[in-house]
Amino acid sequence: MGEIRSVAVIGAGVMGASIAAHAANAGVDVLLVDIVKPGAVERNAIACATIERLKKMEPAPLMGSRAARLITAGNIEDDLVAVGRCDWIVEAVVEKLEVKQALYARLDAVRKEGSVVSSNTSTIPLRELTAGMPEGLARDFCITHFFNPPRYMRLLEMVGGEGEAFAPLRGFLDQGMGKTVVSCKDTPGFIANRIGTYWVQCAMVLALEMGLEVEEADAVMGKAMGFPSTGVFGLIDMVGIDLALHVNASLARLLPEGDVFHAMNRHGAVFTQLVAEGFTGNKGKGGFYRSARGADGKKQKSALDLRAAGAGRLEWRESVRAELPLVRAARDDLKKLLDSTTKYGAYAWGVLGRVLAYAAALVPEIGEDVAAIDAAMRLGYTWRFGPFELMDRLGGAWVAGRLAALGLEVPPVLRAVGDGKFYRENADGEVERFSLAGGYEAIGRAPGILLLEDVKRRGRAVLENKAASVWDIGDGVLCFETHAALRGAMRNMLDGEILGLLEKTLALVKRDYKALVLYNDDLREQPQKVNFSQGANIGLVYLWSNIRMWGKIETSMKEGQRIYQAMRYAPFPVVGAPVGLALGGGAEMLLHCAAVQAYAESYIGLVEAGVGLVPGWGGCVSLLARWSQDKQMPKGPMPAVAKVFEMISTAKVSRSAAEALEMKFLRPADGITMNRDRLLADAKAAALAMVDGYEVPQAPELHLPGPSGRVALNMAVEGFHKRGVASKHDVSVAGALAEVLSGGDTDYLDALSEADVMALERKAFMALVRTKESQARIKSIIDTGKPLRN
Repeated sequence: MGEIRSVAVIGAGVMGASIAAHAANAGVDVLLVDIVKPGAVERNAIACATIERLKKMEPAPLMGSRAARLITAGNIEDDLVAVGRCDWIVEAVVEKLEVKQALYARLDAVRKEGSVVSSNTSTIPLRELTAGMPEGLARDFCITHFFNPPRYMRLLEMVGGEGEAFAPLRGFLDQGMGKTVVSCKDTPGFIANRIGTYWVQCAMVLALEMGLEVEEADAVMGKAMGFPSTGVFGLIDMVGIDLALHVNASLARLLPEGDVFHAMNRHGAVFTQLVAEGFTGNKGKGGFYRSARGADGKKQKSALDLRAAGAGRLEWRESVRAELPLVRAARDDLKKLLDSTTKYGAYAWGVLGRVLAYAAALVPEIGEDVAAIDAAMRLGYTWRFGPFELMDRLGGAWVAGRLAALGLEVPPVLRAVGDGKFYRENADGEVERFSLAGGYEAIGRAPGILLLEDVKRRGRAVLENKAASVWDIGDGVLCFETHAALRGAMRNMLDGEILGLLEKTLALVKRDYKALVLYNDDLREQPQKVNFSQGANIGLVYLWSNIRMWGKIETSMKEGQRIYQAMRYAPFPVVGAPVGLALGGGAEMLLHCAAVQAYAESYIGLVEAGVGLVPGWGGCVSLLARWSQDKQMPKGPMPAVAKVFEMISTAKVSRSAAEALEMKFLRPADGITMNRDRLLADAKAAALAMVDGYEVPQAPELHLPGPSGRVALNMAVEGFHKRGVASKHDVSVAGALAEVLSGGDTDYLDALSEADVMALERKAFMALVRTKESQARIKSIIDTGKPLRN
């Protein structure tokens, strides 16, 4: 992780505070400082208040309680010397050059030798920041541009920071903070904001001039084009209209006169008027969209009338979902939309054609590496494909031929690639990128990065069916990947096909390999949408319950329990490597692994209560065993049972891997990987480290409280029901769960085996699945993705 052991962040605003939080997520000490309020008694008041806000913010900038304890509040007057002792000092103060340069002069007087100073600016060039700066500080200075929110956005644009002196910082940003570090030239807006702001400008200007409504523009500029599902106006609201206006003004000031940005920089009065009246987006009174509660108490969404806005009037009307079949069809064939003569086709190509031409024209000005530009747009603006990847999908020659219709010249790099592609695969299965120097060059991977997409290009699956695949990732380790979907919304739902292939895989590893890793990386989805598993296929459960195939449901439960037990007691290590959601049966899969190497953004939970059921594949017994073995738990029959009951009955899901550790979905020996690109390699290394001398774990024995414990749990739930917190069926589900966790008719002195508790799981599950209330909850999740309270 390099040699960054302490970080100071100067500026406790939104970005500074969030950067401090994420540095603490990386496990280092963080000093957060701001100015002293005039006449303040508490001189650290600003930073102290900010740290308290960090603990309550949503989405949470902190990954767990330990991270919060690593942040110390200070102020720039009293704690400047302490700031100077830190290995990395991040400046995140107001975007005024004179303020920043005055601060740098003070830092230069106190910072320790070898420390790195960086600015989070996105609007002031490096050359302006370092003008007149002492040589020593200039040598150790760079720009580290985080994207908001820093915890969740993987892109880090770095300007400067080349050379061995910056290696520790780059290592920390990569492995400690999980960032993909893209080196940028010192040009206005760097890469992502240069292209992204132009995209926003084109989308807004053409929507106004072509007469599209906000919802129509967002439908076109959304998932169908591979852009964020918010669409462009929804994205501006989320980022902040005031910030978008600030970045736009910076580009307008810094870009040369002939840049095409200026030609599309019109209708900015709409942004200005919105901000002037407090409509800064989601963080303010609303923006292009607003939400308010109506007379019935329900939230009502309204949208800005673009025609009125273009005429200088801010008027909102009820928001109406844009149903555009042509746009939906474009998800399978984008050219259908771009070739369409409708206003939606004209709008789609009018925006996309200009943006692709602009991106291509900026090579080599902002970067000669087309892969870096694509990465910046994928990770900074959550595009599914970067501009050059999009041109490959459409065909470079096709794009070039269509630009004349927009009155645009074909950029040199697009002419140079001709009928070829910007990316190609060589004979060894390696991806190469087009180079302006002529020909192609290998992209390569940094040490410690293993991507399943590379494995797939170089060979065929060892085993596979339509729901799962098994890949040889080298050194005697197999990787088991699921890729089933239910109605396209809930990813990697576990069913008989997946479990059957898992059983075959376990037998294969036992015979011919050393270890197994469970990992998913479905590149057909946007990276932020990939999930480890959202649980068992409740669609099948609902189907079987409708036709009263109770025996089929119980058999599937027994099979799941049996195969998970085979995985737990396999004579070789099985390592789970979750990304995103691991819910229900997915969480139970991890609970049965010998070890887990989790991506930091893993959200794990037993959520069966939300569909009116209880965990049925050993989740209850596994979690009970972990909490019962915790030496810090109070002694006696109830503490562990009550804790697990609370977690499962409320369907609690960890908000990070760090929180999953606190909830015991992960164990102290399990690992957490901050950089997602490193997860598979880390999981493989963890598996290989366990191979020599691997011992099959011992089966736990549990001492559970029996009927008296069940009564205590049920009384607590009845109290919640009387207060209106728990619904009638919540009481029924909780009662069935209490029966399982208390051990049925056992006595605390008697030991229960895993098999005993799993038999109780099956009994409770089958009793609940027969109820119309549980079936209604299952149907609600399938149809809407939302839980039903009944």
